[in-house]
Amino acid sequence: MIENLRRSAVAFGLAAGATRAVYAGLRRRRGGDRRWERTNYAGRAVDLYAGPAVAVGAALGALPAPTRAAAAPAVLAAGVCGAYDDRNGDHRRGFRAHLGALRDGEVTSGAVKLLGIGAAGLAAGALLKARPVDKVLAGVVIAGTAHLVNLIDVRPGRAALAVLTLSTPGLLRGPEPLALASMGAAAAIVGDDLGERTMLGDAGAHALGAALGTAIASANGRVGLVIHAAGVVAAAVYGDQVSRRIAGSPM
Repeated sequence: MIENLRRSAVAFGLAAGATRAVYAGLRRRRGGDRRWERTNYAGRAVDLYAGPAVAVGAALGALPAPTRAAAAPAVLAAGVCGAYDDRNGDHRRGFRAHLGALRDGEVTSGAVKLLGIGAAGLAAGALLKARPVDKVLAGVVIAGTAHLVNLIDVRPGRAALAVLTLSTPGLLRGPEPLALASMGAAAAIVGDDLGERTMLGDAGAHALGAALGTAIASANGRVGLVIHAAGVVAAAVYGDQVSRRIAGSPM
């Protein structure tokens, strides 16, 4: 218990410290690259530097965890795939649009993200679990949670606050390094996100979701994996409705 508490404290500190350091460094070196700028829902210009920052922070925060070999690569892969979509994405949204384009021979940035994060989730699940069914379920939970957090990221602070909230129940069983890593990265950037100075973008939302999903997958057995997998699949199927409801809800 004491060792796990120590690991969890280190995970939180690493994730929060690295996130702030990377974010501050990117802001200093911005150099007018407008590909890392967006206009948010309220018409304000914000940067996308929070995304790479939380991806690096959450990945580093996963290193004290015993399951770091699964968690850190999954977080980084989700962040890279999300960053690719941030910089190269088009107007198409949702699985159906991107899969339809893929059937027509066009590889969209959304398809790259979908396939890349899906593969990373399955690879992480294979490292986390022993039985084939559990490996697949864990992969679905990891990739699906990454997608879920991205669906929530439709207004300032929504995704970061969701990660902080969803990470809390697992801590009731005791300190968990992976959960603390995702919380540390989210906590480090939530003020700037709420202040509309930055946004997580796909890079940050997917990275935080992958970190949270890996924590959930590693902590649950077959029944828990089935329940969580069903939840994230349902969210993916009804993704547009989920995003619209969150966008319209008050803080």
